[in-house]
Amino acid sequence: MKYALINSIILNGHKDMVPLKDKVILIEDEYIKGIEDSSYPLDGYKVIDLKGKYIMPGLINMHVHLPSSGKPSKKERDTKKLIKLITSNPILNKIGILICKKNAKTALLSGVTTIRTVGGVSDYDTIIKDKAKKDHTLPTILASNMAISVPGGHMAGSLAYEATTPEEARNYVDIIAKDNVDLIKLMVTGGVMDAEKLGEPGVLRMRPEIIEAACSRAKEKGLIVSSHTEGQEGIIEALKGGVTSIEHGAKPNEEMIHLFKEKNAFLVATLSPAIPYGLFDKDITHITDIQKANGKIVLDGIIELAKECLKEGIKVGLGTDSGVPFTTHYNMWRELKNYVKHCNVTPTFALHTATLVNASLLGLDKEIGSIDINKKADLIVSNNNPLEDFSNLKKLSMVIKSGHIIRNPKVKKYKYVEENLDKYM
Repeated sequence: MKYALINSIILNGHKDMVPLKDKVILIEDEYIKGIEDSSYPLDGYKVIDLKGKYIMPGLINMHVHLPSSGKPSKKERDTKKLIKLITSNPILNKIGILICKKNAKTALLSGVTTIRTVGGVSDYDTIIKDKAKKDHTLPTILASNMAISVPGGHMAGSLAYEATTPEEARNYVDIIAKDNVDLIKLMVTGGVMDAEKLGEPGVLRMRPEIIEAACSRAKEKGLIVSSHTEGQEGIIEALKGGVTSIEHGAKPNEEMIHLFKEKNAFLVATLSPAIPYGLFDKDITHITDIQKANGKIVLDGIIELAKECLKEGIKVGLGTDSGVPFTTHYNMWRELKNYVKHCNVTPTFALHTATLVNASLLGLDKEIGSIDINKKADLIVSNNNPLEDFSNLKKLSMVIKSGHIIRNPKVKKYKYVEENLDKYM
C-alpha cells in the first residue's frame, strides 16, 4: 500500500500548528514516509486528491467505557444485575463483547483513532484490543479491563472489583494485569449519581492504604494507575498514594497542585459527562435536585482544576467518559469545543491536546499524535477547518487508520442526545 495525499490543508497537531498548504503526504503501508512540496514526483504512488480539505492527526480519547453507548434511559438500570447476566454464559458473553466492539468501531468512524479504556466488563477491553491489531475498522486501544473499587464505592460490583483490604487490592491488580492490560483504574471517590448528600459529590471511598497498595503492585508490574476522583480529599489521597492520572477533577487547592508537580501526575479533564448533569433540565436527565446540584459542583471543579493545572504547567489531557448518559462514542469533537468554551484555551491548543498531548500522556508521541515522518498514518479529513468550528468534525470525509482508508465514514447518532447537547454548546 503506497499512496500520496495531495491538495490538502495540513493541521499537523503541534502546539504551533498553522494550516499548511502545497504539501504532499506520502504513505507507505502503515506509516507516513514523507511530507514533500507539491512539485515532488509521484511516480509509483497512487494519487489521492483531497481537493482542499483539511487533514489532521486522528483524535485520541483518554477516557472511554466500551460497554455502553451513551444513549440515556428514562429508567434506572441495575448495572450489577445486567453485567452479572451478560457474563453468566458463553452466548451472552459473546454478545457483550460484540457490543463493546461496536462502540469502539463507532469511535473510529467518528475520527477517534486511539482510545484509552478506564473501566470495563471482565476482559472485554483486552479482547477487543487484540482484535484491533488486525482490524483497521477499530481504533488502537489501551485497555484497563475491570477497575478496582471498594464496597459501596463507585461502580463497585459492576465495572469494578470490590477490595476491602490492601492485600485484596494487590490481588486484584494481579488478576487484572494477567490479561495484558495497559493500566490499572481505581475508583477512589464516589460520583454524582452515588453521592448521598447535597454538596458532597466525590466523597473519598477508598482508604489511603488500599490506594497505596494497588499503586505499589501496579508499579511492580510496570503499569500506570488512573483514578476516578471528583473530590478534593480524594485527589490528594490518590496523588499521595501514587496514581499517575486524576480523571475528572475538583476545585483545586495549594496542596493538590503541589502533589501534581511532586508526583509528575497529570489530569484528564472530562467536561462531556458533567455538562448534562450540571446544566440540563431535570426533565431531560431524569435526575434529582441533589444530583443536579452535585453535578454542577463537579463540572465547576473540573473546569477550575483544568485551568489551574494549565496555569501551573501541569499536563492536561482530554477524555469524554464515553458510555455514560448523553456521552456517546462519536462526540469527541464536543469535548474540544467545550474545552475552548469553558477553559479559555484556543482551538489550536484544544486540537493539539486531543492529538499530540494525549499521545505524549500515553507514552506514544513517537508513534502517533501528529503528522510527522515515520509516524503511523492515523489521520482524519474534514471538509472545512475545525479550528474555525469543531462541529466541522461532526461529519468526516475520510478516516485513515494505520494507512487504511475509510471514505465517508458514517455513524448512527441519537437524535434526542444531539438535540439536547446542541442547546448547551
